Amino acid sequence: MQLHFWGVRGSSPTPGASTHQFGGNTSCIEVRSSSDDVILLDGGTGIREAGADIARRTVGAPRSIHLFLTHFHWDHIQGIPFFAPLFVAENHVTIYSSRFSAPLDAALHGLMTSPYFSIGVADFKARVSLVTIDQQPVRLGDISIEPIEVNHPQGACAYRVKSSTAAAIYAPDREHGDERLDRLFADQVRGVNALITDSQYTPDEYPAHQGWGHSTWLESVKLAREAGAKKLVLFHHDPARSDGALAEIQTAARREFAETFVAKEGWTLEV
Repeated sequence: MQLHFWGVRGSSPTPGASTHQFGGNTSCIEVRSSSDDVILLDGGTGIREAGADIARRTVGAPRSIHLFLTHFHWDHIQGIPFFAPLFVAENHVTIYSSRFSAPLDAALHGLMTSPYFSIGVADFKARVSLVTIDQQPVRLGDISIEPIEVNHPQGACAYRVKSSTAAAIYAPDREHGDERLDRLFADQVRGVNALITDSQYTPDEYPAHQGWGHSTWLESVKLAREAGAKKLVLFHHDPARSDGALAEIQTAARREFAETFVAKEGWTLEV
């Protein structure tokens, strides 16, 4: 199983000279496996380039595409109206959300309403199915995807993505501090091959942002170490965080947990 990172930034896209190394697009990861299905996690601005790449790879061929949304804050959905496969009639796009967040149908239609966008969901050419999942894994070929409730304003989930040989946790927006949800999450992380998780703040920044729904790189390190994760991927970078600052965080985090990586746009992780 491979995970390709199309967008790694949190809160707001940040193009510019100071972010080109790690990337400025918001959350989107593609899961690649032996399955013919296209599997995407979140629809931030990174999904626009993902869609262009999928179109290049599959010229003239209908595709079954599965998009799993963690929640409906802007940085996780704002690329959906620009996702090219939605405008190809031969495609079938299934969009999933969990019961831990807002109702999927209303949230998706609200994304593209007047006067905020020029077309609506009805203008998609692809066949679109909307699925709200509980705690039962969705099985797509050799991949299963299971939602995990996390602590975040207005609700959100993480996803446990598992193949026959490996497992990864994708938790882009999660704040530590809720005893029940912290315990649940740690149980899911135990022994996982890769933990991709919210590390938006530094420990010094966190007190001023407590309750905003995000964690720190140090909390992520502690969790990975205590739960026995094989690799830790720091994700959902603060829009103010420059490439240099992210490199410094990676160096500091590796002193605590050697197998730590700062997520980078365009990177493919073998799991």
